Amino acid sequence: MRQLMKGNEAIAYAAIYSGIKCFFGYPITPQTEIAAYMAENLPKNGGVFLQAESEVSAINMVYGAAGAGFRVMTSSSSPGISLKQEGISYIAAADLPCVIVNVMRAGPGLGGIQAAQSDYFQATKGGGHGDYHLIVLAPASAQEMAQMTVTAFNLADKWRMPVMILSDGVTGQMMELVDLSKLPEVEYYEKPWAANGRRGRNHHNIINTLYLSPEDLEEVNARQEEKYGRIREELQDWEEYGVENADVIVTAYGITARIARAAIDRAESEGIRVGLIRPRTLWPFPSKAFENVSGKKILCAELSRGQMVEDVRLAVNGRASVDFYGRCGGMLADEDEILDEIRRLANE
Repeated sequence: MRQLMKGNEAIAYAAIYSGIKCFFGYPITPQTEIAAYMAENLPKNGGVFLQAESEVSAINMVYGAAGAGFRVMTSSSSPGISLKQEGISYIAAADLPCVIVNVMRAGPGLGGIQAAQSDYFQATKGGGHGDYHLIVLAPASAQEMAQMTVTAFNLADKWRMPVMILSDGVTGQMMELVDLSKLPEVEYYEKPWAANGRRGRNHHNIINTLYLSPEDLEEVNARQEEKYGRIREELQDWEEYGVENADVIVTAYGITARIARAAIDRAESEGIRVGLIRPRTLWPFPSKAFENVSGKKILCAELSRGQMVEDVRLAVNGRASVDFYGRCGGMLADEDEILDEIRRLANE
């Protein structure tokens, strides 16, 4: 079944399809359609929608619902995600599964309501305090917004940790046909750790992130890092196009990858050998995609002043040159601009 949907609506639909029981959020452009869809449809499907009085309240409600074992989601845009950071750190520390959606807008500060990709550092390097990670997924279409939402809930429960869908204002607002028959299978996991009463146990489960003993907290940090190491090995995901025979490789994610793909097609028509690496996971970053790039020229395109480019350079590890092209403030890079950069690299 195919349906014309905004990217934001595709996320909300897929969350309900995934069995979400609670949504807590606060309206902010350009993601408000997610909350609006949830307000209308989640109660009809046996769930609870609650518009909190603030982003801080919303993320702490997520903490409580996740701790009780419910499938729960929140969504916001860049300034709202900043307000949620302390709560996100608590959720990660407590090993609680949830899904957090960030439909990015331009910043810093209140910035503008147009699309950007300047929250990459915040999403992939922690954002809040302490040593923790989120699994971060990067959709590039309304179809992927839906599919990755189901995947996000599956991964959150499997690994007992928060998963972020890092999108942008263009993909969130753009209307496209979504094939709802192609959504992944929903996976359910037992949650014997949930704080939901005795349930036949001889003790109550307690969710806690305070450790007064430094030895105990270091043990928790080590246990989480072991899990993160397994995730880095198992979950790296990316799309490749024309990489093997390319002299120039463009790497981009989200809406910028779609713009870059159009520029690549034009460059190929001019006889330039160029390919694309599109990360679908931003954490773990798909370093394996860059293992065989020796001698090639790489262009990292982003809607920022340069954030993912740092992970690209780390992955390349000096085996190839890495250039950067970015727009910011809500401005989109168009295909002519990226094509000019491809031509420049090809002729150097």
